[in-house]
Amino acid sequence: MELSQIQTLASVIGVLKVLSTGVMAFLLAFFLTPVLTHFLYKYKIGVKIKTNAVDGEKLTYVSEMHKHKSGTPVMGGILVWFSVLVLVLLSHYLFPLIAKWSSINFFARLDFLSRKEVWLPLFALISAGILGLCDDWASVRGVGKNKGGGIRFLSRFGWLILISALGAWWFYYKLGWSHIHIPAMGDFNIGLWYIPLFMFVILFTAISSNETDGLDGLNGGVLLIAFSSFGLIAFFQNKMDLSAFCMAIAGALLAFLWFNICPARFFMGDTGAISLGATLGVVAMLTNSTLVLFVIVFIYVLESGSVVIQLTSKKFFHRKVFLAAPIHHHFEAKGWPETKVTMRAWIFTMVTALIGVIIGILGMGKYH
Repeated sequence: MELSQIQTLASVIGVLKVLSTGVMAFLLAFFLTPVLTHFLYKYKIGVKIKTNAVDGEKLTYVSEMHKHKSGTPVMGGILVWFSVLVLVLLSHYLFPLIAKWSSINFFARLDFLSRKEVWLPLFALISAGILGLCDDWASVRGVGKNKGGGIRFLSRFGWLILISALGAWWFYYKLGWSHIHIPAMGDFNIGLWYIPLFMFVILFTAISSNETDGLDGLNGGVLLIAFSSFGLIAFFQNKMDLSAFCMAIAGALLAFLWFNICPARFFMGDTGAISLGATLGVVAMLTNSTLVLFVIVFIYVLESGSVVIQLTSKKFFHRKVFLAAPIHHHFEAKGWPETKVTMRAWIFTMVTALIGVIIGILGMGKYH
């Protein structure tokens, strides 16, 4: 879509559809929050602060800084993916009936459940959301093979590989996608390499999102900026249903943040962080914006990179590079208040997202 086309009737309707979907998602999630938090507090579905790192070593900085958060309800990510699921179903089944009864055709145009654009990211959102939900529940109840409860990392990783492999198979064999777009250079056919690339992107965003979800509102704000950015990119690629889907997630995340600015009322948990991260990766592949993704969420590169560097250094050199990892905990350990770390991470992501959106719109790929 060219900038000059925005004033056409179809484009104006598209803008209204995307914005209306975002607003409805915000309102739905906002009014569902009291119901969810009542349930979480009533049944004491609270987080347990970890005392050991993934390598088994005793945590010092993180457990000490966050011990006051023990018992805060988790599984708040349900609010986001459940609100989006409900809105998707309403738009597809209820809104057309309202349009028929009221003779206002605009309601029918709000339907954004399309096989070509929304089925795959919706599948990722719900399937990974259920996986994260099981892990959160096991952690809260202290069951599972991890110390303190929860699904073992290798088991979660295996399920994520399965989900990403299904998506890769669908993209390559059903949709016939095998190209990657490099801005300013064009589209390149990478053949079967598209499958491992797809899987890597989904695993990267899912795991990095989970690692970034360590401070009140931190990952929620990053994801809000990221999905809003891809909503814009999808809009200019004339993928209105995908754009509306992204804005539905952004609207639900905005409601989540309303209640979770420090101090958080409840935490996103794996059911939110993993599912939203995986979905973000699918959206990036659908818009043929793989490289743009790493620009928009460059903070994920820093967060995951810090973990890899820390674990590698400890294993081979028996010393830490950071006071704590992921890197947001390093800044906390240096004395930065939690709110300062979060706000600066948001500002950093706004800048990288702006750069990414400009690159994504000016250098659109083949599939738009």
